[in-house]
Amino acid sequence: MHAAVVYSFDTAPVFGRYEEPCETEGHTVVRVLAAPISPIVKSLAAGKHYTAAKALAVQGFVPGIDGVGLNSKGERVYFMFPTPPFGSMAEKSLVATAATVPVPEGVEDGRAAAVVTAGLSSWVALTRRAKFLHGETVLINGATGSAGSLAVQIALHLGADRIIVTGRNLAKLASFPPVVEKIALDEHADTALREAFSRGVDVVLDYLWGEPASRVIAAATHGRGSRSGEPRLRYVQLGSIAGESIPLAAHAFRSSGLEIIGSGIGSLSMSELIAGAGELLAVLPAAGFDTPVKNVLLRDVTDAWNDVSEAYRIVLRP
Repeated sequence: MHAAVVYSFDTAPVFGRYEEPCETEGHTVVRVLAAPISPIVKSLAAGKHYTAAKALAVQGFVPGIDGVGLNSKGERVYFMFPTPPFGSMAEKSLVATAATVPVPEGVEDGRAAAVVTAGLSSWVALTRRAKFLHGETVLINGATGSAGSLAVQIALHLGADRIIVTGRNLAKLASFPPVVEKIALDEHADTALREAFSRGVDVVLDYLWGEPASRVIAAATHGRGSRSGEPRLRYVQLGSIAGESIPLAAHAFRSSGLEIIGSGIGSLSMSELIAGAGELLAVLPAAGFDTPVKNVLLRDVTDAWNDVSEAYRIVLRP
């Protein structure tokens, strides 16, 4: 079969021939229809993700952790966590039957793949890690990417009373609905962030970490220490494109209701992530979740891999 293959952590995948997977007990061979390129897929293929298995690079492996395809019964499914070395970026993949959920009729393959790969992080962060309640306030740090933009749609769907977004892309910030409060991460951001937190924030979804996270946490904990107690603030860490580490002042925790929790593979089980994907797909038609998609033929995987645009989510089509 044809597939994208990673032969080195230092180079992009290349298009070529690869052995076909064989069905085994508890697993189904999926004929792939759409496979998204996401930040976690790139991180894994570069051996940089905390779950990366570096031994796979010796023989070459197919990247991709999710996609849309047809199972051995001909049913259209969204699938996650293919069995190595058979990732999703190939004509066929090998997937545990329990790691598949149905794709609703009327939802195009590329849209289903793009929405789930970009939206699942905020869906499970809000529904499982933060245990978000209808009517609460959410601040999304780094909302101008596809994942952050879908987080806005998902927070609205789940009943957020107030949504605040941050980002550096002014045009993208301006494109959010008027109901969404926008904070540009510029020299005025600290004042705007303090004002936002003074009015109350229940949950932060952080896609950036690094320097932007330091500013958000400083604003959230500034002037705290009320003798009557401070409100709880669930800060959910989702990504680290702005840096892997930040300094944290001890008093920020003692003087406030700040709680930092992570959301990802490990802090959530694979079964929880698969269940979350099923929930997200089930409500997708009625909720209208959407994100810009760029469909690319699998044979052009190398060029697509090097495309760093944040304007769309790239989906490979075998």
